[in-house]
Amino acid sequence: MLEAITPEKVQKGLRSLSDKNETRLSTYLNSCVHCGLCGESCLYYLSTGDDRFIPARKVDLVGSIYRRYNTLPGKIIPWLNGSQELNRKTSQEMVDLLYGACTLCGRCTLHCSVGVDIAWVVKTGRIMLADMGLVPDSLQSTVNTAIETGNNMGISTSDFTETLKWMEEELIDEVHDSNTGIPLNEPGKEVLYTLNPREPKFFPLSISAMAKIFYAAGESWTLSSQMYDITNYGYFSGNLDEAKEIAQRLWNETERIGAKKLVLAECGHGTRVMRWESPNYMKKIFPVCMETSTECIANYLREGRIRLDREKIKDAVTLHDPCNLVRSGGIVNEQRYILNEFISDFREMSPHGIDNFCCGGGGGQLAMSEYNDRRIKAGGIKAEQIRKTRAKIVVSPCHNCVDQLTQLNVQYKLGVQVKTLAEIVADALIL
Repeated sequence: MLEAITPEKVQKGLRSLSDKNETRLSTYLNSCVHCGLCGESCLYYLSTGDDRFIPARKVDLVGSIYRRYNTLPGKIIPWLNGSQELNRKTSQEMVDLLYGACTLCGRCTLHCSVGVDIAWVVKTGRIMLADMGLVPDSLQSTVNTAIETGNNMGISTSDFTETLKWMEEELIDEVHDSNTGIPLNEPGKEVLYTLNPREPKFFPLSISAMAKIFYAAGESWTLSSQMYDITNYGYFSGNLDEAKEIAQRLWNETERIGAKKLVLAECGHGTRVMRWESPNYMKKIFPVCMETSTECIANYLREGRIRLDREKIKDAVTLHDPCNLVRSGGIVNEQRYILNEFISDFREMSPHGIDNFCCGGGGGQLAMSEYNDRRIKAGGIKAEQIRKTRAKIVVSPCHNCVDQLTQLNVQYKLGVQVKTLAEIVADALIL
């Protein structure tokens, strides 16, 4: 990949960097005072002690390229202001640090003493690298699969419908009502529900859990076999054209089905892209109401449409906050309201809420196998947070987080159960 850097690719990357909001970018790049607070916020630096991973170093790296080609001193006397050429060496360093040592969690941004949006700068660097064709192969492969097949797992329509048929049979047996089911491609329903493809591929019980909640609430809902994937790894890769194409498909399917509301499955970055990024891609407002499954369940509880058994879950429960949902999206209280309605022993991590540490699985890390060891090591901070709560169940309203937490559970011998929010709610439903 890096051997193929050509002058044409370099020029394309430089144009991408110059085409960004230059005032915003130059302000951030020139504002860092190197106070070190971002280092104390970053799970990569804290877990390794490697100062290459300090977020300010990533800002400096992007800044050194920007100054070399966009400022007079950088063009004339680059050695005096730390400017660097965009070449094979600097590109390799950028790929390693911006993709391989950052989850875009935004915790460094939250703690920055001068308000630099470090995650945005890293994302800008990724966009430049994507324009140069330097996205790590494993991450790009995930995006390609989503573009080619309609979902990032490459699940065929026949396999998907067979999985739904099996889960529908399980649901009927559980609720003892042969009139229920998992509706597919039914137009004019109140709700169009989405899925993370990891559900039909690895976690099908999550599908039946949400179907059970819809059943208990008496909801009019449907799934689509054509476009159900809430994830969008184009956002992580930095290829905005591909991110827009994936988002556009879900926009189109929502309009085709004719549902009044789009309910987003438990996926932090998928929620961010559809709810807050895609209107910018499309330059228009989404055609119908949109809410997360977390908000949907909370509303069912408030309206009395579902009831939960407080005696059902005896074990201590803790909550992991997905970065894109909580820190970037502001959905902090709904999941806590839900859990406090029926969990008698709910224990917060320290820190929690918008200050919680990333699990280590975000930013496309789960898709980039070349950084697996680094990802698991960085996740040790989350594992220690969980261990200190002494909880037996860890809940997170995000499937990427659930996948990472499941791996951390094994690696760090935590001995906990890892569940989505829908799963633990479904366990306690009073039908």
